[in-house]
Amino acid sequence: MSSENDASSVNRSGGSGQNYALDEIEVADASSLSRTVGGTAIGNFTEWYDFGVYSYVVPVLSSVFFPHSSLAQLATFAGLTVSFLVRPIGGVFWGILGDRIGRKGVLAATVLMMAFGTFILGVMPGYGAIGIAAPILLFASRAIQGFSTGGEYVGAMTFLAEHAPDRRRGHLCSFLPVGTLSGYILGAVLVTILQAVLSQDAMTSWGWRIPFLLAAPLGIAGLFVRLRLEESPAYEKQSDDDRMDSRSSMQQLKATVVDQWRPMLVCAGLVLAFNVTNYMLTGYMPTYLSSVLSVPETPALVVIIAVMVIIAIIVTFLGRLSDRIGRKPVMYTGCILLIVVSVPTFLLILQGGYTAIFFGTLPLGLMLVCFMSTEPSTLPTLFPTSVRNGATSISFNLSVSAFGGTTPLIAAALVKGTGDMLVPAYILIVAGVVGIVSIYFTPEPAGNALKGSAPTAASKEEAREIAANT
Repeated sequence: MSSENDASSVNRSGGSGQNYALDEIEVADASSLSRTVGGTAIGNFTEWYDFGVYSYVVPVLSSVFFPHSSLAQLATFAGLTVSFLVRPIGGVFWGILGDRIGRKGVLAATVLMMAFGTFILGVMPGYGAIGIAAPILLFASRAIQGFSTGGEYVGAMTFLAEHAPDRRRGHLCSFLPVGTLSGYILGAVLVTILQAVLSQDAMTSWGWRIPFLLAAPLGIAGLFVRLRLEESPAYEKQSDDDRMDSRSSMQQLKATVVDQWRPMLVCAGLVLAFNVTNYMLTGYMPTYLSSVLSVPETPALVVIIAVMVIIAIIVTFLGRLSDRIGRKPVMYTGCILLIVVSVPTFLLILQGGYTAIFFGTLPLGLMLVCFMSTEPSTLPTLFPTSVRNGATSISFNLSVSAFGGTTPLIAAALVKGTGDMLVPAYILIVAGVVGIVSIYFTPEPAGNALKGSAPTAASKEEAREIAANT
């Protein structure tokens, strides 16, 4: 892989040394591309709407589902962890299915199932009504959510990466996290408003249910949009020899892991750096600020929302920048920040006061956006079309399950067990080191065609330029 690593400069020809005739180069349809961006982002919106709501109502859910437990908060975070433990199962199922039957059908199914998993939590009775059955049902709803999200984000990034022109893939794929951030922000804002206008008794009794119930219309809208999308050109243009249709699912899984284990390890390392940072900020920091530092809940939530809004504003600019300078420099920046800035960041937060807390939390967002803007356009490029969805999904979800989704639970447990308020910073430093090693072994994808595919151009003029230069 070393020869690929050394090719760190952006390839503006759109190829990998192979010659392409003009009629072999795919020209993206602008109107179809716009629908594809919106159709993929809406699923990430639904997924992270759920995560934002759940993360922000952890204190309320603790009292509703674990009212007599001294470890109620950890038990509620364990409910969140359940969804991440199930994600690899969903990743294997949906990933392999996406390589067998196509990306579009899988994306339609996952957005509907995600919305259902969120909605049923909103109608679920609490411990006071049905006793021990309540936390069991809570965990079951999280398992449904985790199974569906196992195919959602990877399916969306694969689908969009296969539609996007090579020279614009970074910019277009960075709209996926816009959907992610918008969903999280909406969920967080709804919870914050409810906590501001409702009494504590009203919020605990029925108010917390409202955001979960709103997932139903989101799922229906997502299904409608995704059924109108067109299958990705890369998937449709595979030869019969390349397709996995003739293999059983187990044969396909075995072949994928055996043939792709090296890039799958790289993918898992990149995802670790991305998602440990992600879930530290979005999953654990609201509780860290309110429960550990005793910041009132509403101001604590507002701080996180403000940081997420800033990220949402700049993420597509970084995606566009990565098309010009490459993905790796942007990702390296995020990793270096994790290693150098994490401890000072948490020391500033521990000073207290809203100004210090905001400017201490903001660097976490700036670290996160370096990964969020580049990895959706990087991870699918590690694998050929025939196994792209499955290989990316398996490695992505195993890494998220083992390291990302467990971050809030591990951080909360270590802070409680050790009394060291800097534990979250230490975790982020480790993530940064793993990220640097993984980036080193990542071939620079910016400007290059997807592995095993002809180049994709944004226009006929660009296609002619690519054909002339290859």
